[in-house]
Amino acid sequence: MTLALVDAHCHLDAHHFPEGADAVMERARAAGVVGFIVVGVGEDLGAAREAVALARRVPDRVAACVGLHPHDARMWTDAMHAELRTLAQSPEVVAVGEIGLDYHYDHSPREVQRDVFARLIALARELRKPIVVHTREAAEDTLTILEREEARDVGGIIHCFSEDRPFAARALDMGFDVSFSGIVTFKSAVAVQDVAVWAPLDRILVETDSPYLAPIPMRGKRCEPAMVSHTARRVAELRGVSAEEVADATTKNAQRRFGKSFRALQ
Repeated sequence: MTLALVDAHCHLDAHHFPEGADAVMERARAAGVVGFIVVGVGEDLGAAREAVALARRVPDRVAACVGLHPHDARMWTDAMHAELRTLAQSPEVVAVGEIGLDYHYDHSPREVQRDVFARLIALARELRKPIVVHTREAAEDTLTILEREEARDVGGIIHCFSEDRPFAARALDMGFDVSFSGIVTFKSAVAVQDVAVWAPLDRILVETDSPYLAPIPMRGKRCEPAMVSHTARRVAELRGVSAEEVADATTKNAQRRFGKSFRALQ
């Protein structure tokens, strides 16, 4: 049975998918994906502009997020912040993100990451839009900054969730939802699977983070939104419920979190 799903986090930039976003979304539509939260991040704001343009062109299926990935925090300037603010004000933009901390690669100095993360939380609070948080090997600093910068005022999602139950509990207490990617299908992801079972059903989402992290059984292939059903089915299996129940809940949760109704669901 085909599930009706929202991919809560995908990158559809042309350099990832040279065949074009329309072809990718059509394959996903055939697999039951009715909505796409398209994230535009990069060393400049080209991907952000692209995401906003796609959301304007396909408003019944696409909403955009714009931000500055922690890998690229070193590229932050006042001018970039000003343009990002203008883009984020667009009605097609439903969240500021992805933003956060990544201490695994340290492509940007950690102090710069922390500073830019705080600045962009402040921008989201100014615009009254939720945030999409990226965190990798930076759990305590991520939570500390979210708490200190009063991110609970806007809430958001912890995207591509890869932490444990104590982290999830603090995030949920601050009004954040947790979004599961293909990682939850990996045999080694025991802590993530524990959270997928434990978290309230009305506080979880599913995503692909395409073109990254293809779920089992698609490992080794370029990830794309059509694969989000594998993640939803694995979450359902872990929770001991039907895939339809997880699909219905996560789609409603995505619509609530991002304030976006997808026409295909009406």
